[in-house]
Amino acid sequence: MDESVEALIDSVQARGEYAARDEAAEAVHSVLGVLGAHLVGDDRTDLARLLPRQCVALFTDLPPASEPLTPSGFVDAVAARDASDGPAARRAVTAVLTTLAEVADDSLLRRILTQLPPGHAHLFGRTEPV
Repeated sequence: MDESVEALIDSVQARGEYAARDEAAEAVHSVLGVLGAHLVGDDRTDLARLLPRQCVALFTDLPPASEPLTPSGFVDAVAARDASDGPAARRAVTAVLTTLAEVADDSLLRRILTQLPPGHAHLFGRTEPV
């Protein structure tokens, strides 16, 4: 991935078919916050290294979540963060996670999906297993 936050937002904007960049930026903010809270250890660190430096804090500054989220729970958590409805949150989740799946190699993506409950692969634009 181009290491600029602009390139990340552009990719999310295109994937999510957002009319405005600020909508794509909000999607990045919300999804990275939820995802970062649900990953720990080297997987979190390795994925953070692939993010533009302006996004690393969004991904790493929250404490780890106390319980894992199902795929629908993940979407609901994003909806709660940005006060959106379910379809808008699902669009944000898939736009951001499919963008991340492009920059993560298969090994890292497999490790990430191992940390998440079954069913998350489709949110990353993949089929189970990776």
